[in-house]
Amino acid sequence: MQFTSTLLLAATALATLSTANTVHFVNQDSTSRTIYFSPTAGNAYIAALSVSGQATESTTFPDSWIGNWYSVSSGAENVTGMLGEVRWNGYGGSNYFDVSAIVNPNDNEGVKEIFPKFSNTPVSGCQTFPCSNAYNQPDDIATLSTQDSELICLLGNTGSARRHARDFAEKN
Repeated sequence: MQFTSTLLLAATALATLSTANTVHFVNQDSTSRTIYFSPTAGNAYIAALSVSGQATESTTFPDSWIGNWYSVSSGAENVTGMLGEVRWNGYGGSNYFDVSAIVNPNDNEGVKEIFPKFSNTPVSGCQTFPCSNAYNQPDDIATLSTQDSELICLLGNTGSARRHARDFAEKN
């Protein structure tokens, strides 16, 4: 009986891990950055995350977490920049996300794009702001949704070519 209980507990834990809500932060240039998370009221605090230049780091979010994040380049003042926003396990079980330029449209070094890890579409945001694929005004309709539980958030400026999900999908 104890073996069966242990087996069920292990299977439940594995199932939870396989559906974890995760964002993979992909730094496209050599500048190190710190990601700061801001949960909406009642949601869990998430500690800041450091991402070295040309590196990828991941954060797992609690179920139904709602909030946003922004990045600060190494040596820069901690000022809210371009926002990545997410609502995990929302209406119909979908995950909702967008890039918002409303708070600081002058941030050209922080959050660039967000998209599902395995499908690469839909994409919110762009490499050069302003663009029509992000929230630019409070009444814009720019929130996207996916059933995928893993998202990619591109940070920083590209060199000669944009990094694609295929470059790191199997690595993380």
